[in-house]
Amino acid sequence: EDQKARRRREFEKNLIEAGLDLERDDETKDHGMCFVRLHAPWKVLSQYAEILKIKMPTKKIYEIKERAGIKAKAYALWRKTIRPLQPSAQAKQVDKEPYKHISYTFSRDKEHMFHIESRETFFKPSTRSLVVHEILKRTRYSQKDYAIGITNLIAQGVYTAAYPLHEGEFEGDTNIPPNPRQMLFDEWGSYSKFVKFQPLNLIRNYFGEKIGMYFAWLGLYTKLLIPSSFVGLIVFLYGVFTMDDNVPSDEVCEAYNITMCPLCDRECKYWRLSDSCKSARFSHLFDNEVTVFFSIFMSLWATWFLENWKRKQMELNYAWDLSGFEEEEEQPRPEYEARLVKHRIEQSDKTGEEVKLPKKQTLFAVGVSSVTILTMFTVTLAAVFAVIMYRLSVASALAIYPNSGQIVSGTAVTLNLIVILILDEIYGSVAAFLTQLECPRTETEYEDKLIFKLFLLKFVNSYASIFYVAFFKGRFMGRPGQYIYAAPGLRMEECGPGGCLYELCIQLSIIMAGKQLIQNNVMEIGMPKLKKFLRECTCFGLCKERAERAEDKAGPRDTRWEEDLVLEPFSGLSPEYLEMIIQFGFVTIFVASFPLAPLLALVNNVLEIRLDARKFVQELRRPMAERAKDIGIWYNILKGITKISVIVNAFVIAITSNFIPRTVYQYMYSPDGSLHGFIDWSLSTFNVSDFEPGSEPRDNRSLGEVVQFCRYRDFRDAPWEAEPYKYNLAYWHIFAARLGFVICFQNFIIFLRDFIGYIIPDVPKELDEQIKKENKIMMDALIHEENVRQGEVDVDMEMEKEPL
Repeated sequence: EDQKARRRREFEKNLIEAGLDLERDDETKDHGMCFVRLHAPWKVLSQYAEILKIKMPTKKIYEIKERAGIKAKAYALWRKTIRPLQPSAQAKQVDKEPYKHISYTFSRDKEHMFHIESRETFFKPSTRSLVVHEILKRTRYSQKDYAIGITNLIAQGVYTAAYPLHEGEFEGDTNIPPNPRQMLFDEWGSYSKFVKFQPLNLIRNYFGEKIGMYFAWLGLYTKLLIPSSFVGLIVFLYGVFTMDDNVPSDEVCEAYNITMCPLCDRECKYWRLSDSCKSARFSHLFDNEVTVFFSIFMSLWATWFLENWKRKQMELNYAWDLSGFEEEEEQPRPEYEARLVKHRIEQSDKTGEEVKLPKKQTLFAVGVSSVTILTMFTVTLAAVFAVIMYRLSVASALAIYPNSGQIVSGTAVTLNLIVILILDEIYGSVAAFLTQLECPRTETEYEDKLIFKLFLLKFVNSYASIFYVAFFKGRFMGRPGQYIYAAPGLRMEECGPGGCLYELCIQLSIIMAGKQLIQNNVMEIGMPKLKKFLRECTCFGLCKERAERAEDKAGPRDTRWEEDLVLEPFSGLSPEYLEMIIQFGFVTIFVASFPLAPLLALVNNVLEIRLDARKFVQELRRPMAERAKDIGIWYNILKGITKISVIVNAFVIAITSNFIPRTVYQYMYSPDGSLHGFIDWSLSTFNVSDFEPGSEPRDNRSLGEVVQFCRYRDFRDAPWEAEPYKYNLAYWHIFAARLGFVICFQNFIIFLRDFIGYIIPDVPKELDEQIKKENKIMMDALIHEENVRQGEVDVDMEMEKEPL
């Protein structure tokens, strides 16, 4: 404790030397919890605004050129249309002022050029938070060179926490003007405002550009889900309305005389194909001719979304004065500097030379990370295999009961969801530990490495079971008489006459809905409330004092810093992005099998935005403000998912669905060019006398007659052919058609995707012209100001208006 006190004194002394004003609590307080309040005066704010190259509005203004003609009328109509959707706090911004202040990198030498109405309000709250956070990260707490930063002090227990204060209560008196926190809670966190746009400028001013950028991206993603949800709903309704007119489904339901081979050894019985009527009808909802066109639409939609985001991102960079912000300005993380300086000191004692972190130390950390990640992949695959074994064993045990298949599928998917949720939590901790072990140089590098690990682990965890159903189930089961076994007596699973697509749809819907409902929404809101309750009960006696204050209504109220202490600490945006990225995968990668995925995502996101808003405003401590001009590595991950989705959807249509077999039959084998006879053509025949000993059904008369032949789903020669059970010509026709479809589909989508990317510029034309004109005006102003300084021009810089 004495050492901690010394470090506190040294750290606070250095903070004062850095220019901050400090207020300390009396350390003899009863509850033992002491607070140090930091204030950044103008001198510090202006100094660090210059160091951090923050852009601020200047006195130089220009007149925004009004649109003319039809374009002006269309724009006016658009503004009038969206006015009801604007938050009340930003409604006036729809009708923009006819002029704008040009922003420029702040300089104390040119302070007179900036539009400073009041030094108290010139720097917005997020900028103040950014400056103080930068000082806290760079201040030393002992004479040792590597003793740097508030992060290390919190890790060592010298301080409990460090956080900016919320601006008052989120619920206040309606008779007084609301504070920014109340405005955010009312306009952003209210469920009744779900149809309105987000107040992005308020979010940016209160939380900083990085958080503002996330919610801008989430808002655009949610908005663009509307057209894809509408099209997906039409595709689903098409399947509903054509369900009773589908020829293959009708043939399955009327196949009372087709005897199917048993689904398991010994205990399972022969069954009629008509018994699978319901599953065949259900499969048609998602496996029909419109599915291909919807897959093409969604592949193009994903590209359209990314192109729209690039344009939106450029607009935000301009509006939020981030155009000149470069990541290269970022300094090394304190943890990296500490390890580097410590190693330098150790080496200096031996050689007297300065050295970098040894490569063997970095390679060792990377090696440990790689091995650990591969081990986690193995754990995920083992979990999938365990669920498969559960399905096989339970299906075999319940084979004599009717509707056992639905029971097995439902319980297996639920079990799989539980395993996914548990492993997700474990993988989050593993990824954080491995990234700390690697000790990246900057915060951006740290985030990128953490995000990459999280995405890899959670992507495999979320989609492993889905990939199994889509591409492996029923592909490696063998055939009657030569089945492949996962374990003694347990045959590999097979698909029904309608294929595995309907089961893939069920798997997707349950996992997607379950993750969003339980993990994304219930856990997001429930866990912060639970942790807040526990923190209130363990705040070193602070809660006792707060309870006494609550009883004494005439006494002093809790201070803002005491109320914020019991809130949940902000843990970064990675979990927020990751849940949306995984959802984006559900929406795009397997959309061929689940056209309602965009609609489910839209409903979730409308709720998600308001839940996140309430969480940030009400349940979390106010995060340290950070700047960001884009969404970082997440954009590249989105591009990767978009490319993967094209490949996966091509294979889902070609392999998992019956689209290719139906097409081949209709145009090559059907006598009249219709699908009549498709079901009989798609089933092969097996002689029951060819069963392996011990695998035949116990009861050969379960259908009231002695069974000599049964049918199974495959394209093989009949037992009376010259080479029985050999793949027939139809199999190879289908194989070639599938291969050709995958190649053509992928190349067609890639061409259209590149074409869309080409015709949609990354920067809107008007914005590009506006930025160029603004730079020219500002350059002229700087030259004019320099001439004034040198006495060549004796004119004071006034607020001038120039057309743009």
